[in-house]
Amino acid sequence: MEYISNTLENLVEQTAFMNLTVGNLIMIGVACLFLYLAIKHGFEPLLLVPIAFGMLLVNIYPDIMISPEEASNGTGGLLYYFYVLDEWSILPSLIFLGVGAMTDFGPLIANPKSFLLGAAAQFGIFAAYLGAMAMGFSDRAAAAISIIGGADGPTSIFLAGKLEQTAILGPIAVAAYSYMSLVPIIQPPIMKLLTTEKERKIKMEQLRPVSKLERILFPVIITIVVCVILPTTAPLVGMLMLGNLFKESGVVRQLTDTAANVLMYIVVILLGTSVGATTSAEAFLNMDTIKIVILGLVAFAFGTAAGVLFGKLMCLVTKGKVNPLIGSAGVSAVPMAARVSQKVGSEADPTNFLLMHAMGPNVAGVIGTAVVAGTFMAIFGVK
Repeated sequence: MEYISNTLENLVEQTAFMNLTVGNLIMIGVACLFLYLAIKHGFEPLLLVPIAFGMLLVNIYPDIMISPEEASNGTGGLLYYFYVLDEWSILPSLIFLGVGAMTDFGPLIANPKSFLLGAAAQFGIFAAYLGAMAMGFSDRAAAAISIIGGADGPTSIFLAGKLEQTAILGPIAVAAYSYMSLVPIIQPPIMKLLTTEKERKIKMEQLRPVSKLERILFPVIITIVVCVILPTTAPLVGMLMLGNLFKESGVVRQLTDTAANVLMYIVVILLGTSVGATTSAEAFLNMDTIKIVILGLVAFAFGTAAGVLFGKLMCLVTKGKVNPLIGSAGVSAVPMAARVSQKVGSEADPTNFLLMHAMGPNVAGVIGTAVVAGTFMAIFGVK
């Protein structure tokens, strides 16, 4: 009888029920909310589903993220090894390779003025940097947090790792990816507030055709120019442009398909679950995390607003030839932000087609955020 009672007692002690805290229950609730938004409402399920499930796992079974040094048997948890690939900047760089292979840079090449809209949307990053400094974060931590304003998850992870801000990497990554997923909710109210119905109805001229030579030269030239000026951007900008060169060269279709599909989806699984697994209750439920989430939202709102306002300026200068809505796509959430520009524009006029025009600032925003990250690294002497 004693044997049976001891066995049952051991089994009960091994269950998660004995170790769950209130914090764990809160984070499990948040994970379920993310899963609901992703599955029921389709808010970027490719991002939210793995992030939410990683969040769920680590709050039920914390040892899934245990390091080899902490483990009694010297073997780390499964998601710990995924997370190491984040810290080493491997997964963020591979994400950029896939994005480059999937994305058409033609709209940006056809309308180089889009670079200005992409640059304007980076204002949110600098607003968040100053805000983080004001809230008491160190200069390096503030720089890592500020990249959330670009709505660029891979770059946020990349910079946090390079600046040795691993203690806050989890909240930064979750905030960045969450805001990327919630672009369809966050951006439209800001866009509508800052534009008139007349401006939202503006139809833009069809973009000029872009030659194959231009498409091939663009990634090569951008790599040379940006990486010569800021060599620290090479892992991100280099991989982005390599993926696009695969696509546009037309001679390595197998590499293009692999980078844009199989490799991309594998990396999303590894990165998403490992990012979600950084959100244990002990690491996530604290005042610094709350500050980071608030700063990220403010930064994203500022970036969206700055892009739209600069779009209004371009509309004024071009005498109504630029729809200000495309300025909101200057953040790095590609192609979600461009789709939102299209959606808001079509609500004002169902015949308005802004998607391709918005892709120009959207691609420029991806490059711009990587450049800002490289600038911060250069400022702090990180290579």
